[in-house]
Amino acid sequence: MPTETPASPKRQVDTLIRQVCAVTVDADRRIIKDAAIAIVGDRIVAIGKTAEVEAEVEAKTVIDGRRFVATPGFINGHIHITGEPITRGYVPDNTGWQENVWSWLIPLYGAQTPKDEAISAQFAALEMLRTGTTCFIEAGTINHLDPVVEALNEIGIRGRVAQWADDRAFDPTADQAAMTDKAIKVLEAELTRYPSDKDARIAAWACLVGHMTATDELWKAASALAGQHGAGIAAHMSPVEVDPAWYLENTGKRPIEHLASLGVLGPNVGLTHAIHLDLNEVAILAQTGANAIHCPMSALKGAYGAGPNGKFPQMQAAGVNILLGTDGNNNSNTSDLMRAMYLVCALFKDARRETGVFPAHEAVEMVTRNGAKALGLSDQIGSLEVGKKADIVLHDTDRPEWRPLSNVINQLVWSADGRGVHTVFVDGRMVVENYRCTTIDEAKLYRDVDQASDGVIARSGLPFKCAWPVV
Repeated sequence: MPTETPASPKRQVDTLIRQVCAVTVDADRRIIKDAAIAIVGDRIVAIGKTAEVEAEVEAKTVIDGRRFVATPGFINGHIHITGEPITRGYVPDNTGWQENVWSWLIPLYGAQTPKDEAISAQFAALEMLRTGTTCFIEAGTINHLDPVVEALNEIGIRGRVAQWADDRAFDPTADQAAMTDKAIKVLEAELTRYPSDKDARIAAWACLVGHMTATDELWKAASALAGQHGAGIAAHMSPVEVDPAWYLENTGKRPIEHLASLGVLGPNVGLTHAIHLDLNEVAILAQTGANAIHCPMSALKGAYGAGPNGKFPQMQAAGVNILLGTDGNNNSNTSDLMRAMYLVCALFKDARRETGVFPAHEAVEMVTRNGAKALGLSDQIGSLEVGKKADIVLHDTDRPEWRPLSNVINQLVWSADGRGVHTVFVDGRMVVENYRCTTIDEAKLYRDVDQASDGVIARSGLPFKCAWPVV
């Protein structure tokens, strides 16, 4: 009698999420209903229809995904994780940009201790994880990098961070050469301590405060060091008219034109805000491959003029890679990147009187594939695909904003927000389960945040201002 061929043994996997609606954001932008996602270690090893995947794998842990929409972990292109999260809302909401930065934010940053910064960073990471962000680019305003990295590693988020680096001597009596040398040494030291290996969850970038605070020498050094270490560069630029005015007066060129003339722009550079640009600057971003990071929440609250002046639709048409960021919480912003998706779609539809500007699917790309591209991690994160990191978010559809589930992309952007995030994986590790972080004691962190906030505010000497009496 003919012998039967024995069935091939099933592949053993660590976790299987079954019968989930998967928004893959893969090359074909597939939305797979009744999908299964199999994880081994930190990687996705299978994704497809549940019946097909289950025929091939056997899992140690099985998650019933019928109530969930799965997306890639979101990527926050710009966030201040120190100082501002633990003093959220303290800065009055009627201050202009210069008063906001110089009279309020800088004193609050200066009043932080290393412990304050660690608490603030972990708190910011908690809010990001619990609203679906698994990776971020920090704004370059950390004063005490080592305790911050330790706190971030404990909570389990992915990110790129940097110590405060600027060097322009606005005081003519200051030693410009010494200030530049000090800033370059900061960049070199952080890039060496926290290398940007692709498997590193937390690594350093050559982030500059930006605006007009960095000399040409520092920009060139940052570019060279980033190239040597395989890192990126990020900097604030042109949120309001102050930056273009300064560059025109002192260099004869607009900011992006000047940076291009230095040879420092490229695909590893991200410029945050980038609102007051002209069309030539947009063309330069497209030609050099530099990334633009839009923070719609802070732009609207700070009255930057993003609607009438921002050229993000033109950037999109020119092929500029656009990311979204949440910026600083002292604008009372949330770190919920899903709210930024909503706003980028709404803002420019209204400003241009064109409903076709920035449809929902483009906003989803901004916080997934576009973010991964800017980080140089397109082969690692930004989509749900075999071989990529298991950075996965499960959105709970047993909520009013998710029912009935008809067009998942529209509902992800226009109806839902981060409060519906139920479960989050980073590197295949479940860091949020049933709306709670699994890696830290949340209650203790909240107590630490309250205590740290009181101390920072007291040391800053800044007054409490509220329109209504607090009794």
